[in-house]
Amino acid sequence: MKIGLRTLKTAVGVSLSVMVSQLLQLQYFSSSGILTLLCIQKSRRKSIQAAVSRFFACLISMFFASGVFFIFGYYPYSFLILMLLFIPLCVRLRIQEGIASSSVIVMHVYMHKEASLAFFANEFLVILVGLGTALIINAYMPNIERQLNRCKDEVELLFQAQLQEIAAYLRDGNRPCDVKAMQRLSDVFKRAKSLVLLYNENHILGKDEVYSPYFEKREQQYDALTRMIPYLSRITVQMEQRERIGEFLFTLSARLRQSGWSPDLHEDLCKIRQYHKLLPMPESRKEFEDRASLFVVANELELFLKAV
Repeated sequence: MKIGLRTLKTAVGVSLSVMVSQLLQLQYFSSSGILTLLCIQKSRRKSIQAAVSRFFACLISMFFASGVFFIFGYYPYSFLILMLLFIPLCVRLRIQEGIASSSVIVMHVYMHKEASLAFFANEFLVILVGLGTALIINAYMPNIERQLNRCKDEVELLFQAQLQEIAAYLRDGNRPCDVKAMQRLSDVFKRAKSLVLLYNENHILGKDEVYSPYFEKREQQYDALTRMIPYLSRITVQMEQRERIGEFLFTLSARLRQSGWSPDLHEDLCKIRQYHKLLPMPESRKEFEDRASLFVVANELELFLKAV
């Protein structure tokens, strides 16, 4: 059995909120622990959103329930009227996340059977202690930059491996083109997306502009490679154009981890494409198809270079 950080924070938070409520001698002090339990989320931003929704839902439910019970009496059937009115109101105000937690306050109103200033002050403090403790506990979040940087390194190594594999295939047509790195890249991107989302949600003052753009651009390059590979499998004739693109891919893989692309990479690709245009017309249908596939590959390589 593994105890995660969120479980640990929940246990500590519930204990602290109940302890503080007891020290303040609040009535229904255990309910602050329930509110803390419901508000500890996996990120700071989600925790704040949950706390805000529950805070307003609890306040509204306290006064709303007092009014309904005052009019219809403190009877079980009054809950029917209360819920039929209160739930749509929360949905309309977009605080439906707080319906469950506000039900705790509603039960207090029902059991207390008296709407007084002292009761409202007590409930307000119960809400404040429960939600406040959750926000304080959830302010600590582990730094996941190391995991994100590890994903970046893995992406770049896999890109290098796949580009080198394609380059070797183009220079030596007798060997198959292995695309295992593409599947591994897909898995890394899925993992990185969830980490980037969590990283951004923990920066409550705004999204960090380091990791999101990086992985978005790398995914664009991944898409270019994905579109390129089916055309590579159609090229069976060994020719100079094919070898030129293979050499270019070897150079590209060697410079992949640099901070930016050198201008000469664009120039080299332009020279290859210009060379293709100056070649005489193909002598056979097969040569025509292979050159058309190489033309598509060159187009995708241009998109690959632009995604920087």
